[in-house]
Amino acid sequence: MPMTSMPYHIRPFAPEDASGATEAYRAGRPHLVVTPEVTNWLVGLPHFNLLVAERGGQVVGSARFGPVAESTTPDQGFLNVSVMPEHRGAGIGTALLTAAERELAALGVRDAHGWADGTPEALGFAAARGYRRGRRAQYAGLDLTVPLPPLPPTPPGIELRTAADFLDDPHPIYLVDIDATRSEPGDLVLDDQSYESWLAEIWQRPDQDHTLTAVALDHGEAVAFSAAQTDGRHYWSAFTATRSTHRGRGLAKLAKAHALRRAQDRGLAAAYTHNDGENAPMLAINDWFGYGVCAEEWKHSRTL
Repeated sequence: MPMTSMPYHIRPFAPEDASGATEAYRAGRPHLVVTPEVTNWLVGLPHFNLLVAERGGQVVGSARFGPVAESTTPDQGFLNVSVMPEHRGAGIGTALLTAAERELAALGVRDAHGWADGTPEALGFAAARGYRRGRRAQYAGLDLTVPLPPLPPTPPGIELRTAADFLDDPHPIYLVDIDATRSEPGDLVLDDQSYESWLAEIWQRPDQDHTLTAVALDHGEAVAFSAAQTDGRHYWSAFTATRSTHRGRGLAKLAKAHALRRAQDRGLAAAYTHNDGENAPMLAINDWFGYGVCAEEWKHSRTL
């Protein structure tokens, strides 16, 4: 039977789908650092939903969606669809998108926001289904098997620790995170995440590596950090942040430099990051480290 005529069906995710759903998400995107363990964990979060497309007994696509709970902008949702390259062109992406949009609408979401790879095929898919193109973002990679730039000097009064030193009380890191998130470039106001939600959705994420995450303290107060996630071989910069009171002093670069050095010392092969195309300060920091752009994607939105 030709591949294009092979039947498929859309259904809710089951735990045994974790490997297939992860592969469908990563297919053609080697810069993504995600594991089946994380996929299973995400589905356990209260605002994360996952549909899969099954074909010939194999998971070949997924739709990840849910309401944006941490925004004060009402009725917003996220929606992202992936299909393995060899199974595209058979209507699977459209079927996943339609099913996810239907479930989002039932949850009260009015506006769906998602990302499309910066390829003609992905951009055309989004445009043909009524999604409006918005912001550009980029992925960049860094080879950790070659020397890194020298560590920047540590300013007087600044101390470098790891997030593992905050296991008993991570609240100081939460305060840096929530303050920095308010000034992140984006279309939605993201300033409504409670400490309990942050603990469950960020701090306790299974690939969050607290021993690699670098935290800068100013006379004992946490003021900047560079959060690290790993899959055992690659390093992902989850968020590099500085409190608004301490910006312009090079603390984000300093924290990231220490985190990357620890990742290299552990033997991780490569580091990847993702940034909004208008986040000039962070893009400049990544350029300084030697990151090279490896992919781009575009924000798309549609009123349901």
